[in-house]
Amino acid sequence: MTVEQQIISGIVACALVFFIHGRWRYDLVALAALLAAVSFGLIPIDEAFAGFGHPAVITVIAVLIVSRALANSGAIEFITGLIEPATRTTTTHIAALSGIAAAFSAFMNNVGALALLLPTAMQSAIKAKRPPGILLMPLSFGSILGGLITLIGTPPNIIVATYRGQVGDGPFEMFDFTPVGLAVALAGLAFITLGGWRLIPRSHKSRANTAALYEIEEYVSELRVTEDSKAIGLTVRELEDKSGDDGIRIVGLIRREQRRFHGLPWLRLAEGDLLIVEANPTALEKQRKAYNLKFVGIEGSRSDLLKSDDVTVMEAVVPPRAKIEGRTPKEIGLRRKHGVNLIAVSRQGRPFRDKMDAIQFRAGDVMLLQGDAEALPDVITAIGCLPLAGRDWVLGKRHLALPAAGIFILAVTAAALGFVPLVLALCLAAGAMVMINVVPPRELYDAVDWPVVVLLGAMVPVAGALESTGTTELLAEQILAFSRDFGPVVILGIILVVTMTLSDIMNNAATAVVMAPISYGLANSLGVNPDAFLMAVALGASCAFLTPIGHQNNTLILGPGGYSFGDYWRLGLPLELLIVAVGLPALITVWPL
Repeated sequence: MTVEQQIISGIVACALVFFIHGRWRYDLVALAALLAAVSFGLIPIDEAFAGFGHPAVITVIAVLIVSRALANSGAIEFITGLIEPATRTTTTHIAALSGIAAAFSAFMNNVGALALLLPTAMQSAIKAKRPPGILLMPLSFGSILGGLITLIGTPPNIIVATYRGQVGDGPFEMFDFTPVGLAVALAGLAFITLGGWRLIPRSHKSRANTAALYEIEEYVSELRVTEDSKAIGLTVRELEDKSGDDGIRIVGLIRREQRRFHGLPWLRLAEGDLLIVEANPTALEKQRKAYNLKFVGIEGSRSDLLKSDDVTVMEAVVPPRAKIEGRTPKEIGLRRKHGVNLIAVSRQGRPFRDKMDAIQFRAGDVMLLQGDAEALPDVITAIGCLPLAGRDWVLGKRHLALPAAGIFILAVTAAALGFVPLVLALCLAAGAMVMINVVPPRELYDAVDWPVVVLLGAMVPVAGALESTGTTELLAEQILAFSRDFGPVVILGIILVVTMTLSDIMNNAATAVVMAPISYGLANSLGVNPDAFLMAVALGASCAFLTPIGHQNNTLILGPGGYSFGDYWRLGLPLELLIVAVGLPALITVWPL
């Protein structure tokens, strides 16, 4: 092994460790790997950032914009109406959700497809009196499986297709992935629907309503300011500040039969005021005694105290890499800047109650927010979160549904027939969506998952350095030395399993970038068809079902479904075994060795 090979191997190995560890965001890790490779002279300085103009990167950006356009237009909204009649039984309910998610994900970004269907799944679960935990994992897995069907369904497919073009064999076309991907997707959906869902732990199928999730009934109370109360004359903020670490929060006030939820921090308390207070029972009793406040009996549900004609509560989930991830409500100005109260947070199905202003949000957290009924959905979007309830604004663009769908179908058809390259077709489609205002210019950059773009732009030159230094060929020879006696079919299966395993613990795009050149070099060393090996990488990199960190969709459902880290493998492990059992024969049949 040469010095250059040792250095690039060390850089990639360190990057993989940090990808798996997850302490630093993967785009930063990829960028550090790129800069290290450039510093050691393994990548020419004039080629260092060429990856950001790579066709795979541009294609991913275009797909994300088109996906946002399809969601904005409501072009696929009417299809979700098919779920309602299918909710009579758990099996048909799961079949409808996961099947529609798979169909959407075949032609749009699967994270976008899940985000689109998540509110529908939550609402249909409530109507059917079925816990969301039994529906969301099949929904997530179905959307991931749907990404296998076409070239644009998932970033690994785009990366593998583009890599094939780079090595001189011409890129894979739009539906080259369909024979294997469709067979695996149908088998996976059948397994999930016909009994696999029963493997979801029952302990995470019990949530029935918002109050149960956050334990509102135990934490929201009503206190009256008596004539001799020490709270008279204090502002709401002063009273909250004086509670110290006890963390009582006043989320509403009733004065002369009028409910007030806005501008509370600066409101001075007076005799007779009714305070709607959120606190744990111990802290509440302590402050009640300290300020001589009086408990008031509550009729009906305590959660009704949080609402009025113009104020409501709404659930929202923190997606991966949201603006608020790692930040506190105070840091983002949730109450001061946005006028929204954080009532409660559920993390992996458990209510988080203490020191709400100091909590650092994590991906998968579900928040219960209180605010103006009209403004709250926009605030949720502004802080980069996803509402777990339907939004009426989509309806306002229904007149653009037909043009948006037509533009997308035209682009896919033109690319499939070879009239224009796929990357150009999708870029033209994205531009047309902006021109007709399906995606307003102000939303254009928000539609793009920039960390994934940086990851790809940085890792493409690093992967090129692996090849230019002969490292991929060396790795292929070493793998071959250990597995030569197994035969090419078994080695193909090993590539599929290794890629799938890596994807369970690190980003799927990074997995594809690293594994594509290794598998191609291995196939050439064996003297067999490299297409089968590249397709195995695309298949394995997309199938991350064992953990909530392997795929963004799994992270997104972590909180709403009430799952824990160890719940995923119960359904995911047999699903991955099935994918190997179905995918390997399909690969060697469609792409003979």
